Amino acid sequence: MLATVPSATLFGVDGRPVNVEVHVANGMPGFTVIGLPDVTCREARDRVRAALISTRLQWPQRKITVSLTPPGMRKLGAGLDLAMAIGLLVADEQLAPQTIDDRAFLGELGLDGTVRPVPGALPLIDALPTAEVVVPAGSVVEARLVGRHRIRMAPDLGGLVLALAGRADWPPLPEPAASGDPAGDVAGPDLADVRGQPVAHCALEVAAAGGHHLLLVGPPGAGKTMLARRLPGLLPDLPHQEAIEVTRIHSVAGLPLPAGGLIRRPPFRAPHHGASAVSLVGGGSSVLRPGEISLAHRGVLFLDELGEFNGTVLDNLRQPLEEGVIRVARAVVKATFPARVLLVGAMNPCPCAQGGPPGSCRCTPKALARYIHRLSGPLLDRFDLRVEVGRPDVGELMATLPPGESTRTVANRVRTAREWAAERGVASNADLQSWQLDGFAPLEVGARRLVERALASGRLTGRGLGAVRRVALTIADLADERPPLGTGHVSAALALRTEPSFLAPRLA
Repeated sequence: MLATVPSATLFGVDGRPVNVEVHVANGMPGFTVIGLPDVTCREARDRVRAALISTRLQWPQRKITVSLTPPGMRKLGAGLDLAMAIGLLVADEQLAPQTIDDRAFLGELGLDGTVRPVPGALPLIDALPTAEVVVPAGSVVEARLVGRHRIRMAPDLGGLVLALAGRADWPPLPEPAASGDPAGDVAGPDLADVRGQPVAHCALEVAAAGGHHLLLVGPPGAGKTMLARRLPGLLPDLPHQEAIEVTRIHSVAGLPLPAGGLIRRPPFRAPHHGASAVSLVGGGSSVLRPGEISLAHRGVLFLDELGEFNGTVLDNLRQPLEEGVIRVARAVVKATFPARVLLVGAMNPCPCAQGGPPGSCRCTPKALARYIHRLSGPLLDRFDLRVEVGRPDVGELMATLPPGESTRTVANRVRTAREWAAERGVASNADLQSWQLDGFAPLEVGARRLVERALASGRLTGRGLGAVRRVALTIADLADERPPLGTGHVSAALALRTEPSFLAPRLA
């Protein structure tokens, strides 16, 4: 007999519907899975057999063939286990065929018959076309986020079979938990803790308000990391659709989700400088997983010790920073991952971390050249804001001064600036296209002369011109001033785009 059970498999950060066809017939006993299963999916034959025996269900001593359709799409992971087991019971006439009508099944089987959650439950459930879906207890929260299906919970295979056969009630769904990631929650390091650094403080606010990439350069102890870790608290809560996007990515990666399921605060990711290209941008051999830049989607990607990253790895960021997506292609599979991030880099002025006046740096010319060349010109050009951060004065550190502006105070200004950007049809000013700038960021005569001189001197590239106009527009928004942009706006934007001194010709 033949049974067809709907389920789904992962494809990048999306789910794809799969029909699990199970055929049981006379012949040499065996269990064969066809339809491009990966190793984990093919091993389902052992998990399904052990789960049925542990649940005291009958294992048919017949030829069992499982076909996963469409056959040309690779099937990943153990999420099809439950559908295979139910299809086998229906095909062996241990369950009635009507028990699977318009009902999909998703979950991994333990050898004892328990039904376990699988990574990516949110996009998997979203891909299911049926009216009802049966999921593990650990996936109920994500199933609720989809909101299209009637949800049934299956803690174990034995209880599920009894419920399908009508011999027991379905387990009650747990009450929705209060969100552990509430809107408006900016708990975390407070910006008021930062002493001094007025320029870096301003750059941080502008970066948050406009979504502009930020590079902080300075010696150890200057407060670069301290500043960067306070940036997420300045960002507004994610709109619902963006929150769903971020939650899908974290679900696929198997990262823990808040109690309410939905990630409402912008994520913050800080990979180690030894990270490989695959861990940073995503990919793999046959199973394509999101990298750190995708896990930071709609949030902050912080690259501390930027000068210690491999230069080739850093250059992999150039295209996604421009387009907001990562396109990963392998021999048998291709996938697109979201990657719209606010990039923050922090680095020392040189390997010995001294920099500064002539004679203070102990680096050899070769070591300094190697360090400088890791940050390519095209990547540096994508940082809209570049700020040198010096060590605070002793008086600033030791004096008893009233605290500076709190994170909440600055976040309110950032929220207002983002509302101005939303009226322009974008999430932040950094998303404005070049052809939109003449309409949204026109320049006064004096401001135009400033940028013309910067272009003529080689200080600005064509990309840099657009970045300066976007930053100047953000500065105007924070000051609650409307275009056209004046010399004050443009000169402030140029001042926040300084050429780091360590790139000056010090190798001669």
